Amino acid sequence: MTAIVIISLILLIVIVLLGLYCLKLNNNLHEYKNTSQKITSLGVLQDFINIISESLTEDEKIKKINEVITEKYQIKYSTIVVYDGTEYQIKASNVEERHWDIMKNLQSEDVFRDSIETATTKYITVSNDKEKLPYLRVEFARAKSAMFFPLYIDNIYIGYWIIEGPMAHEFDNIDTTVLEVVKNNIISALRIVENQRILGSMVRDDKYSGLKTVEYLYTDAKKVIDKYPTSAVCLFKIINLSAINEKISRKTGNQVISQVCEFIKENLSTEYFFVRYNGSKFAIVFSGSEADGVIQFMTDLKAKVECIKIQPASDYSVRADGKKIASVVPKLNVAITTYYKGTALEGALLKLEDYLDNANVSENSINYL
Repeated sequence: MTAIVIISLILLIVIVLLGLYCLKLNNNLHEYKNTSQKITSLGVLQDFINIISESLTEDEKIKKINEVITEKYQIKYSTIVVYDGTEYQIKASNVEERHWDIMKNLQSEDVFRDSIETATTKYITVSNDKEKLPYLRVEFARAKSAMFFPLYIDNIYIGYWIIEGPMAHEFDNIDTTVLEVVKNNIISALRIVENQRILGSMVRDDKYSGLKTVEYLYTDAKKVIDKYPTSAVCLFKIINLSAINEKISRKTGNQVISQVCEFIKENLSTEYFFVRYNGSKFAIVFSGSEADGVIQFMTDLKAKVECIKIQPASDYSVRADGKKIASVVPKLNVAITTYYKGTALEGALLKLEDYLDNANVSENSINYL
């Protein structure tokens, strides 16, 4: 009898120990799953950053981001919808296009209305295969679970992101904190892409130089510039332009800009980008070129530009002492640096601008920073 009691106690202890081991193993698996999801999220964030910096159109970037979401998180369907001020537009979706009319009008569905009003995530699912999600009309079998994420930028509703799965209760155990991070990354990407679109719309053709404005460097030109790991960036200033405007005439100053820019354009490759930066400053990005070669090129070009003689324009008035100026000659101060793909091109130009703005007014040279 005593032996049976001892054996029973041993078995009980073994069962308890096995239970504790299983519990610990389950906790470890749960922690591993959470860690795995966090690692995936970090990878997705890096993918987002890489995509945003790629030389793609705004729409292509959003579509590629959506592809990353479905691939990395193994989500069957993902759709990003944005309100453009007049209508809702599908920016990215792997749902068949014949269903897009439904997918881009979910804001009018009662089931999602409170989610939009309260800026909270909405999860809906069915209990069995005979039920359907309330927003579906004809494609009942396509999705049985859905999570709806309203998107806000600075407390302004801009659209939504919705993920869908073909199984009931598919997202019951999904880590919503991870999805919130993804949602915030989508919002950040949309913000950046919209800023890029706005910047692209700001590109203008400058009246006097015949060049595009500096915004061009950060939009279409950057697609070519970033084909190369490094490029030389040059910013030059016509240092006597203000004096020409004041002492000769404004039209003469405009002629100086026109003739200098025309001469430089004729000497540049089509893969080099020459723009009016601002005022008396002009930028050239030598795509894929080394700084040493550009320094020599600009040294020669500067010498030729400073031999150009420009006659005063029709609005020139002879000075009070009766002396007439026959011609003016442009003088340049030049600063050059190296731009590395993936870094801020505007930062490189700002560094050059700061140097030129703080240089001695009489400085007339080539400087590598």
